Amino acid sequence: MRRRTLLGAGIAVALAGPTPASADTGRRVLHVRPGNTVQAAVDAVDGPGWTIVVHPGTYREVVEVPPQKAELTLRGATRNPRDTVIVYDNANGTPKPDGSGTYGTAGSATFTSTAPGLTVRDLTLANDWLRADHPEITGTQAVAAYLTGDRTSFENVRLLAHQDTLFTDTTALDAFDRQYFRRCHIEGDVDFVFGRATAVFEECRFHTLRRDVDFIPKGMVFAPSTARANPHGILAVRSRITSAAEDGAYKLARPWVPSYETTAWPSLVVRDSWIGPGTDAVAPYTNMRDAHPWQSMRFWEYANSGPGAAVPVPENRPRLTPAQAASHTRRAYLGDWRPYECP
Repeated sequence: MRRRTLLGAGIAVALAGPTPASADTGRRVLHVRPGNTVQAAVDAVDGPGWTIVVHPGTYREVVEVPPQKAELTLRGATRNPRDTVIVYDNANGTPKPDGSGTYGTAGSATFTSTAPGLTVRDLTLANDWLRADHPEITGTQAVAAYLTGDRTSFENVRLLAHQDTLFTDTTALDAFDRQYFRRCHIEGDVDFVFGRATAVFEECRFHTLRRDVDFIPKGMVFAPSTARANPHGILAVRSRITSAAEDGAYKLARPWVPSYETTAWPSLVVRDSWIGPGTDAVAPYTNMRDAHPWQSMRFWEYANSGPGAAVPVPENRPRLTPAQAASHTRRAYLGDWRPYECP
Protein backbone atom coordinates (compact mmCIF):
# COMPACT_ATOMS: atom_id res chain seq x y z
CA MET A 1 0.00 0.00 0.00
CA ARG A 2 1.39 3.37 -1.03
CA ARG A 3 0.38 6.96 -0.41
CA ARG A 4 0.75 10.06 -2.52
CA THR A 5 -0.64 13.60 -2.48
CA LEU A 6 -3.13 14.80 -5.09
CA LEU A 7 -3.51 18.35 -6.41
CA GLY A 8 -1.22 19.78 -3.77
CA ALA A 9 -4.17 19.77 -1.36
CA GLY A 10 -2.69 17.51 1.27
CA ILE A 11 -5.17 14.74 0.45
CA ALA A 12 -3.61 11.34 1.04
CA VAL A 13 -4.50 8.55 -1.34
CA ALA A 14 -3.93 4.87 -0.72
CA LEU A 15 -4.04 2.57 -3.72
CA ALA A 16 -3.76 -1.16 -4.16
CA GLY A 17 -1.91 -2.48 -7.19
CA PRO A 18 1.04 -1.29 -9.26
CA THR A 19 -0.70 1.31 -11.49
CA PRO A 20 -2.55 3.99 -9.49
CA ALA A 21 -4.34 5.47 -12.51
CA SER A 22 -5.86 2.19 -13.57
CA ALA A 23 -9.52 1.49 -12.71
CA ASP A 24 -8.91 -2.24 -12.28
CA THR A 25 -6.15 -2.20 -9.70
CA GLY A 26 -8.49 -2.86 -6.78
CA ARG A 27 -9.74 -0.65 -4.01
CA ARG A 28 -8.62 2.98 -4.19
CA VAL A 29 -8.98 5.23 -1.17
CA LEU A 30 -8.62 8.97 -0.61
CA HIS A 31 -8.23 10.30 2.94
CA VAL A 32 -9.40 13.83 3.79
CA ARG A 33 -8.37 15.53 7.01
CA PRO A 34 -9.24 18.91 8.54
CA GLY A 35 -7.55 21.73 6.70
CA ASN A 36 -8.35 20.10 3.36
CA THR A 37 -11.67 19.89 1.50
CA VAL A 38 -13.97 17.04 0.64
CA GLN A 39 -14.67 18.67 -2.73
CA ALA A 40 -10.99 18.45 -3.69
CA ALA A 41 -11.12 14.72 -3.05
CA VAL A 42 -14.27 14.34 -5.14
CA ASP A 43 -12.60 16.28 -7.95
CA ALA A 44 -9.59 13.97 -7.77
CA VAL A 45 -11.66 10.83 -8.35
CA ASP A 46 -10.89 9.65 -11.90
CA GLY A 47 -13.18 6.67 -12.32
CA PRO A 48 -15.62 4.29 -10.62
CA GLY A 49 -14.93 2.41 -7.43
CA TRP A 50 -13.21 5.05 -5.30
CA THR A 51 -13.72 5.48 -1.56
CA ILE A 52 -13.25 8.84 0.16
CA VAL A 53 -12.64 8.57 3.91
CA VAL A 54 -13.28 11.84 5.75
CA HIS A 55 -11.52 12.06 9.10
CA PRO A 56 -13.11 13.61 12.20
CA GLY A 57 -13.70 17.35 12.02
CA THR A 58 -16.08 19.98 10.72
CA TYR A 59 -15.79 20.75 7.00
CA ARG A 60 -17.54 24.00 6.19
CA GLU A 61 -18.07 23.72 2.47
CA VAL A 62 -20.48 22.85 -0.31
CA VAL A 63 -19.84 19.44 -1.89
CA GLU A 64 -21.05 18.34 -5.32
CA VAL A 65 -20.66 14.84 -6.76
CA PRO A 66 -21.22 14.97 -10.55
CA PRO A 67 -22.61 12.05 -12.59
CA GLN A 68 -19.23 10.89 -13.90
CA LYS A 69 -18.14 10.02 -10.35
CA ALA A 70 -20.20 6.81 -10.39
CA GLU A 71 -19.99 4.10 -7.73
CA LEU A 72 -18.32 6.46 -5.25
CA THR A 73 -18.29 5.73 -1.52
CA LEU A 74 -18.03 8.65 0.91
CA ARG A 75 -17.70 7.74 4.56
CA GLY A 76 -16.61 9.04 7.91
CA ALA A 77 -13.44 7.54 9.32
CA THR A 78 -15.22 6.44 12.50
CA ARG A 79 -18.54 4.71 13.00
CA ASN A 80 -19.89 7.75 14.87
CA PRO A 81 -21.55 10.14 12.39
CA ARG A 82 -21.19 13.00 14.86
CA ASP A 83 -17.41 12.91 14.46
CA THR A 84 -17.40 14.03 10.83
CA VAL A 85 -19.62 16.96 9.80
CA ILE A 86 -20.02 18.59 6.38
CA VAL A 87 -22.04 21.79 6.81
CA TYR A 88 -22.89 25.04 5.04
CA ASP A 89 -25.58 27.72 5.25
CA ASN A 90 -27.20 28.64 1.92
CA ALA A 91 -30.98 28.99 1.59
CA ASN A 92 -33.34 29.21 -1.36
CA GLY A 93 -33.38 33.00 -1.08
CA THR A 94 -29.67 33.52 -0.40
CA PRO A 95 -28.21 35.85 -3.06
CA LYS A 96 -25.41 34.34 -5.13
CA PRO A 97 -22.07 36.15 -4.80
CA ASP A 98 -21.94 36.87 -8.54
CA GLY A 99 -25.26 38.73 -8.47
CA SER A 100 -26.98 36.23 -10.78
CA GLY A 101 -29.96 35.70 -8.49
CA THR A 102 -30.60 33.38 -5.57
CA TYR A 103 -29.66 29.74 -5.09
CA GLY A 104 -33.15 28.23 -5.22
CA THR A 105 -34.17 25.19 -3.22
CA ALA A 106 -31.98 22.54 -4.89
CA GLY A 107 -29.09 24.98 -5.22
CA SER A 108 -29.09 25.65 -1.48
CA ALA A 109 -27.92 22.11 -0.70
CA THR A 110 -24.78 21.55 1.33
CA PHE A 111 -24.32 18.19 -0.40
CA THR A 112 -25.47 17.43 -3.94
CA SER A 113 -25.05 14.19 -5.86
CA THR A 114 -26.15 13.30 -9.39
CA ALA A 115 -23.95 10.20 -9.53
CA PRO A 116 -25.36 6.67 -9.85
CA GLY A 117 -24.28 4.11 -7.29
CA LEU A 118 -23.35 6.60 -4.57
CA THR A 119 -22.83 5.25 -1.03
CA VAL A 120 -22.59 7.56 2.00
CA ARG A 121 -21.92 6.27 5.51
CA ASP A 122 -21.06 7.31 9.04
CA LEU A 123 -21.09 11.11 8.80
CA THR A 124 -23.29 14.20 9.16
CA LEU A 125 -24.60 16.42 6.37
CA ALA A 126 -26.09 19.66 7.64
CA ASN A 127 -27.42 23.05 6.60
CA ASP A 128 -27.29 25.41 9.56
CA TRP A 129 -29.02 28.38 7.92
CA LEU A 130 -31.55 29.84 10.36
CA ARG A 131 -34.65 31.90 9.62
CA ALA A 132 -34.12 34.05 12.70
CA ASP A 133 -30.72 35.19 11.45
CA HIS A 134 -32.08 36.26 8.04
CA PRO A 135 -35.49 37.93 8.44
CA GLU A 136 -35.00 39.65 5.06
CA ILE A 137 -35.06 36.30 3.19
CA THR A 138 -38.44 34.79 2.36
CA GLY A 139 -37.17 31.71 0.51
CA THR A 140 -36.41 29.76 3.68
CA GLN A 141 -35.84 26.30 2.23
CA ALA A 142 -32.30 25.25 3.16
CA VAL A 143 -31.35 21.75 2.02
CA ALA A 144 -28.79 19.48 3.66
CA ALA A 145 -28.68 16.92 0.83
CA TYR A 146 -30.06 17.01 -2.73
CA LEU A 147 -29.89 13.55 -4.28
CA THR A 148 -30.52 12.21 -7.75
CA GLY A 149 -29.03 9.19 -9.49
CA ASP A 150 -30.15 5.59 -9.29
CA ARG A 151 -28.87 3.30 -6.50
CA THR A 152 -28.06 5.97 -3.93
CA SER A 153 -27.49 4.42 -0.49
CA PHE A 154 -27.10 6.14 2.89
CA GLU A 155 -26.33 4.31 6.12
CA ASN A 156 -25.77 5.72 9.61
CA VAL A 157 -25.93 9.29 8.31
CA ARG A 158 -27.30 12.33 10.17
CA LEU A 159 -29.14 14.82 7.96
CA LEU A 160 -29.77 18.09 9.79
CA ALA A 161 -31.59 21.26 8.74
CA HIS A 162 -34.96 22.95 9.22
CA GLN A 163 -37.02 23.32 6.06
CA ASP A 164 -36.49 20.82 3.20
CA THR A 165 -33.66 18.89 4.86
CA LEU A 166 -33.54 15.95 2.42
CA PHE A 167 -34.50 16.36 -1.26
CA THR A 168 -34.90 12.86 -2.72
CA ASP A 169 -35.17 13.64 -6.42
CA THR A 170 -34.61 11.91 -9.76
CA THR A 171 -32.39 12.68 -12.73
CA ALA A 172 -35.40 13.31 -15.01
CA LEU A 173 -39.17 13.66 -14.70
CA ASP A 174 -39.63 10.18 -16.22
CA ALA A 175 -36.83 8.49 -14.23
CA PHE A 176 -37.57 6.24 -11.24
CA ASP A 177 -34.26 6.62 -9.41
CA ARG A 178 -33.99 4.43 -6.32
CA GLN A 179 -32.61 5.56 -2.97
CA TYR A 180 -32.15 3.61 0.24
CA PHE A 181 -31.59 4.95 3.76
CA ARG A 182 -30.80 2.69 6.70
CA ARG A 183 -30.35 3.69 10.34
CA CYS A 184 -30.24 7.39 9.47
CA HIS A 185 -31.30 10.34 11.63
CA ILE A 186 -33.20 13.02 9.70
CA GLU A 187 -34.50 16.14 11.38
CA GLY A 188 -36.25 19.34 10.41
CA ASP A 189 -39.55 21.19 10.61
CA VAL A 190 -41.23 21.83 7.23
CA ASP A 191 -41.42 19.15 4.48
CA PHE A 192 -38.05 17.87 5.59
CA VAL A 193 -38.19 14.65 3.56
CA PHE A 194 -39.50 15.45 0.09
CA GLY A 195 -39.23 14.68 -3.61
CA ARG A 196 -40.15 12.22 -6.35
CA ALA A 197 -37.56 9.46 -5.93
CA THR A 198 -38.38 5.87 -5.07
CA ALA A 199 -36.99 6.20 -1.54
CA VAL A 200 -36.94 3.50 1.13
CA PHE A 201 -36.19 4.42 4.75
CA GLU A 202 -35.49 1.50 7.06
CA GLU A 203 -34.84 1.77 10.80
CA CYS A 204 -34.52 5.54 10.48
CA ARG A 205 -35.44 8.27 12.93
CA PHE A 206 -37.41 11.28 11.72
CA HIS A 207 -37.22 14.04 14.34
CA THR A 208 -39.41 17.14 14.30
CA LEU A 209 -37.85 20.22 15.85
CA ARG A 210 -39.22 22.67 18.38
CA ARG A 211 -40.35 25.76 16.48
CA ASP A 212 -41.15 29.15 17.99
CA VAL A 213 -44.28 30.02 16.01
CA ASP A 214 -47.84 30.54 17.18
CA PHE A 215 -49.65 28.40 14.59
CA ILE A 216 -50.46 24.74 14.13
CA PRO A 217 -49.27 22.72 12.33
CA LYS A 218 -45.73 23.80 12.89
CA GLY A 219 -44.56 21.62 10.04
CA MET A 220 -44.71 18.32 8.19
CA VAL A 221 -42.37 15.37 7.99
CA PHE A 222 -42.95 14.16 4.41
CA ALA A 223 -43.86 15.90 1.15
CA PRO A 224 -43.64 13.37 -1.69
CA SER A 225 -43.98 14.45 -5.33
CA THR A 226 -43.99 11.01 -6.98
CA ALA A 227 -44.51 10.82 -10.74
CA ARG A 228 -47.89 9.42 -11.71
CA ALA A 229 -46.30 6.59 -13.70
CA ASN A 230 -44.19 5.46 -10.73
CA PRO A 231 -45.91 2.78 -8.61
CA HIS A 232 -43.52 3.46 -5.71
CA GLY A 233 -42.78 6.69 -3.86
CA ILE A 234 -41.55 7.09 -0.29
CA LEU A 235 -41.62 4.07 2.02
CA ALA A 236 -40.75 4.32 5.73
CA VAL A 237 -40.53 0.95 7.44
CA ARG A 238 -39.53 -0.07 10.98
CA SER A 239 -38.71 3.56 11.75
CA ARG A 240 -39.47 6.12 14.47
CA ILE A 241 -41.01 9.58 14.30
CA THR A 242 -40.04 11.58 17.36
CA SER A 243 -40.43 15.23 18.31
CA ALA A 244 -38.98 18.04 20.36
CA ALA A 245 -42.23 19.97 19.95
CA GLU A 246 -45.47 19.81 21.87
CA ASP A 247 -48.01 17.05 21.29
CA GLY A 248 -49.86 17.20 18.01
CA ALA A 249 -47.76 20.05 16.62
CA TYR A 250 -46.77 18.28 13.40
CA LYS A 251 -48.48 16.64 10.46
CA LEU A 252 -47.14 13.40 9.08
CA ALA A 253 -47.28 14.56 5.46
CA ARG A 254 -48.69 16.76 2.76
CA PRO A 255 -48.56 16.15 -1.01
CA TRP A 256 -46.33 18.23 -3.23
CA VAL A 257 -47.48 18.69 -6.82
CA PRO A 258 -44.79 20.95 -8.35
CA SER A 259 -45.68 23.61 -10.88
CA TYR A 260 -43.22 21.96 -13.28
CA GLU A 261 -44.88 18.52 -12.93
CA THR A 262 -48.60 19.08 -12.43
CA THR A 263 -49.40 15.42 -13.18
CA ALA A 264 -47.51 14.21 -10.10
CA TRP A 265 -49.36 11.72 -7.87
CA PRO A 266 -47.55 11.73 -4.52
CA SER A 267 -47.07 8.36 -2.85
CA LEU A 268 -46.18 7.69 0.80
CA VAL A 269 -46.40 4.53 2.89
CA VAL A 270 -45.45 4.51 6.58
CA ARG A 271 -45.57 1.02 8.03
CA ASP A 272 -44.40 -1.01 11.02
CA SER A 273 -43.17 2.21 12.61
CA TRP A 274 -43.51 4.03 15.92
CA ILE A 275 -45.11 7.48 15.70
CA GLY A 276 -44.72 9.68 18.74
CA PRO A 277 -47.11 12.21 20.28
CA GLY A 278 -45.65 15.14 18.34
CA THR A 279 -47.63 13.95 15.31
CA ASP A 280 -51.32 14.87 15.07
CA ALA A 281 -53.12 11.54 15.44
CA VAL A 282 -56.58 12.92 14.62
CA ALA A 283 -55.67 14.55 11.29
CA PRO A 284 -52.10 13.60 10.33
CA TYR A 285 -52.32 14.81 6.71
CA THR A 286 -52.92 18.23 5.21
CA ASN A 287 -52.84 19.97 1.84
CA MET A 288 -50.05 21.99 0.34
CA ARG A 289 -52.49 23.44 -2.18
CA ASP A 290 -56.27 23.05 -2.10
CA ALA A 291 -56.24 22.09 -5.80
CA HIS A 292 -54.44 18.87 -4.82
CA PRO A 293 -56.17 17.44 -1.73
CA TRP A 294 -54.29 14.80 0.18
CA GLN A 295 -57.30 12.47 0.02
CA SER A 296 -56.72 12.08 -3.72
CA MET A 297 -53.10 11.00 -3.21
CA ARG A 298 -51.49 7.63 -2.48
CA PHE A 299 -51.09 8.03 1.28
CA TRP A 300 -51.21 4.82 3.33
CA GLU A 301 -50.24 3.41 6.70
CA TYR A 302 -49.91 -0.13 8.01
CA ALA A 303 -49.27 -1.69 11.44
CA ASN A 304 -47.90 1.45 13.08
CA SER A 305 -47.80 1.99 16.84
CA GLY A 306 -47.34 4.81 19.34
CA PRO A 307 -49.56 7.70 20.44
CA GLY A 308 -49.25 9.47 17.10
CA ALA A 309 -50.47 6.35 15.28
CA ALA A 310 -53.90 6.18 16.96
CA VAL A 311 -56.86 6.11 14.59
CA PRO A 312 -59.65 8.14 16.25
CA VAL A 313 -61.01 9.18 12.84
CA PRO A 314 -60.46 6.27 10.41
CA GLU A 315 -61.19 8.27 7.26
CA ASN A 316 -58.28 10.56 8.14
CA ARG A 317 -55.80 7.67 8.14
CA PRO A 318 -56.00 5.42 5.03
CA ARG A 319 -54.69 1.96 5.84
CA LEU A 320 -53.38 -0.86 3.72
CA THR A 321 -54.86 -4.31 3.96
CA PRO A 322 -52.39 -7.16 4.61
CA ALA A 323 -52.62 -8.12 0.94
CA GLN A 324 -51.84 -4.56 -0.14
CA ALA A 325 -48.99 -4.30 2.37
CA ALA A 326 -47.24 -7.19 0.64
CA SER A 327 -46.64 -4.85 -2.33
CA HIS A 328 -45.06 -2.15 -0.18
CA THR A 329 -41.75 -3.65 0.91
CA ARG A 330 -38.14 -2.69 0.36
CA ARG A 331 -37.76 -5.49 -2.18
CA ALA A 332 -40.83 -4.41 -4.14
CA TYR A 333 -39.59 -0.81 -4.26
CA LEU A 334 -35.92 -1.48 -5.00
CA GLY A 335 -36.26 -4.46 -7.32
CA ASP A 336 -33.02 -6.13 -8.36
CA TRP A 337 -30.93 -3.65 -6.36
CA ARG A 338 -30.57 -4.99 -2.80
CA PRO A 339 -28.32 -2.71 -0.73
CA TYR A 340 -29.92 -4.06 2.45
CA GLU A 341 -28.11 -7.36 1.84
CA CYS A 342 -24.69 -5.71 1.95
CA PRO A 343 -22.71 -6.31 5.15
